Amino acid sequence: MEIQLWRKILDPYKQAVEELTVKFNYIKKEYQDGGMYSPIEQVTGRVKKISSIMEKAQRKGVNLDDIKNIEAKVEDIAGIRIICQFEEDIETVVEIIRKRTDLEIKLEKDYINFPKKSGYRSYHIIAYYTVETVDGAKKLEVELQIRTLAMNFWSTIEHSLQYKYKGNIPEEIRERLLRAANAVGALDGEMSSVRDEIMDAQNVNREMARIVSDILSNIENLYRLANKREIIKIQNEFFKIYSSGDIELLEEFGEQLDVLAENYKAQSYGD
Repeated sequence: MEIQLWRKILDPYKQAVEELTVKFNYIKKEYQDGGMYSPIEQVTGRVKKISSIMEKAQRKGVNLDDIKNIEAKVEDIAGIRIICQFEEDIETVVEIIRKRTDLEIKLEKDYINFPKKSGYRSYHIIAYYTVETVDGAKKLEVELQIRTLAMNFWSTIEHSLQYKYKGNIPEEIRERLLRAANAVGALDGEMSSVRDEIMDAQNVNREMARIVSDILSNIENLYRLANKREIIKIQNEFFKIYSSGDIELLEEFGEQLDVLAENYKAQSYGD
């Protein structure tokens, strides 16, 4: 098959990856904008390289000129990877995917509770997704992988070794990888045990960032309304409270600054 034809075939898959990446990133943003903890930490996507598709098709005994059969047999031409902080978040993300009307689930593979012999752990969903092209609607298969940060680190290393040794990793390295996978599982377990404390700390940091952003925005606006001496006084007070790390004092300062900013705006309109 001509390479140019391959590129035309893969274009809808690229479109699917781009659209789904945007959609899942927007879910993350919705959680954060609502002041809620997001089960989604990171979203990435990719379309499988032509050489990788051909290699996988050959392993499955598919004729490389039979594009329809290749698309049917190679389920991960389009791939979306959703990274979570905690193992508990994976089930939340899976439920989000199950409820979506733009994805039709074909198959689920639970490598979390049933890891591969290598130690690989992740949750895979094969789903149908429809893209609109100039030639009309095209229904594609997409693989969604949901895993923790620790699982993703291990998988990235294992994938690199598989590539280096062309799938024939030496037994000694396999054993070390399996021990590392067990350590990753233990790490995820430990992180889950302090999940509430970690989430509380992250919520405090997000709230602090929001308050600071509002204060800095008000100070910037006051530069156009108040005199320089007063602005410097406000800035010094802000730096003093910020350095103390007291979020309640910072919030109170922010509320007072909101009132001051509104007063100056009212005066400017009166002028």
